Amino acid sequence: MTAADATTDITDSAQQPPVARRRRTAGWRIVARKEMADHVLSARFGILILILGLIGAASVYAAASALRDAVPSLDPALGGVPALFLRLFTVQADPLPFSFVQFVAFIGPPLGIAFGFDSINGERSQSTLPRLVSQPIHRDDVINGKYAAGLGVIAIMLTVVMALVAGYGILRLGIVPSAGEVARMVVWLVVAVAYIGVWLAFAILCSVSTRRAATAALLAFALWLVVIPWLFFSTFAGIAADAVSPTGTTQEEQLSNAKTELALLRLSPYYVFQESTAVLLDPEVGALGVLTPEQVDRALLSELSLTDSILVAWPQITALLAATVVVFAVSYVVFMRQEIRA
Repeated sequence: MTAADATTDITDSAQQPPVARRRRTAGWRIVARKEMADHVLSARFGILILILGLIGAASVYAAASALRDAVPSLDPALGGVPALFLRLFTVQADPLPFSFVQFVAFIGPPLGIAFGFDSINGERSQSTLPRLVSQPIHRDDVINGKYAAGLGVIAIMLTVVMALVAGYGILRLGIVPSAGEVARMVVWLVVAVAYIGVWLAFAILCSVSTRRAATAALLAFALWLVVIPWLFFSTFAGIAADAVSPTGTTQEEQLSNAKTELALLRLSPYYVFQESTAVLLDPEVGALGVLTPEQVDRALLSELSLTDSILVAWPQITALLAATVVVFAVSYVVFMRQEIRA
């Protein structure tokens, strides 16, 4: 969004009579509407939709092929496989090294970074930020509107890709998801948006804190590489867990070491999102964390309802929402305390 476009809408709103002005949209909604229009009409949006859709369809195609070979009957009532349709999104099969949900967990952070790393410093480098904040709106409407627009575009992209991939899975597998499976996919979609919202908020924080968009992008991508568990973070967590709770010969010492490592791994949004995904898209998962053999037996007694699955994953869901709020609050405070000069 250019500052001139937003200025036109804001100025028109300011020139309305008092009664009409109260009926107009809030300032942050004006900024968000213009930002979303620019995002949706940009080439970046179309390219990302195409890439996400193609890779998502490829992962579902591989998973469907594996399920057709493994399940004797694709009718859930005859095959005896609970939530068969959801396995399209969680099963990893050759030739791809990831499932659909693993792909979303991996590509989600760059997606959030792409829509936030130049949100503020881009306006500053073009010398349009002073003109934008000088309009008759609150200063926080600028950062609120930009975050809302980025999160809205991400939600639209994930919804479109999820619908396309699910439709392709129906054609490929030949079964229709039940109402419960659709509800689980909707809840997972909301959690996925919250997960990417953490990275969008961090990218905006980098954009607010640095003068150049390239520097903000490098900082955001550097943190993304650090907290990916299978790249560096799991190794660091294992070393730190061995230092804090050394592995011994007794079961108690081994459990203590495993719990310490798990607590460190849960500092990564990637790992927290993977845990919530495992529960929401698989009704047979009844517990998370380090379990004793007795606890494992009790956790696998029966399938969970959607409400029970949400309760099991509620700490992870809350952690993602809290991380989003905290990171965005920091960027909000930094932006509000900055001096903006023409």
